[in-house]
Amino acid sequence: MTKHEEVSHSAEYRENLTRLPQLADAVIRTNIEQEIQKLKNAPAWQQAAGRSSETLVKYEDFRIVLVAMKAESRMSHHHADGPISVQGIQGRIRLHLPEGQGVELGPGDILALERGLKHDVEALEESAFLLTISWPRPEPEEDR
Repeated sequence: MTKHEEVSHSAEYRENLTRLPQLADAVIRTNIEQEIQKLKNAPAWQQAAGRSSETLVKYEDFRIVLVAMKAESRMSHHHADGPISVQGIQGRIRLHLPEGQGVELGPGDILALERGLKHDVEALEESAFLLTISWPRPEPEEDR
């Protein structure tokens, strides 16, 4: 596949997004501090779950999601179909991994997890983090 075909493929994906197609633009710039403030002003922040999230980038094979969590809130029984990274932005979170392993992350810390690895996320204090998810692109049929 040539670079031109790759860009066309991305443009086709972007055109098919029915909601927020700008999340698949070729170039995306976001201010994390402003996005965190938006999350804390969103109705979801007031719900019992104590968290709010926003997808910042939504390519066919790649996502970046900003998550804000109130202290002592939890996201249980998660896994992703692709490898992920979790990058601490504000506060402190603990990821609970299989076999009782726990990893704490603070601002500037990053953790990568293989696809399918089950985990829980616990906010030790009011926190925000970036979740990045990647999936391999399927091979074009002519390359098989």
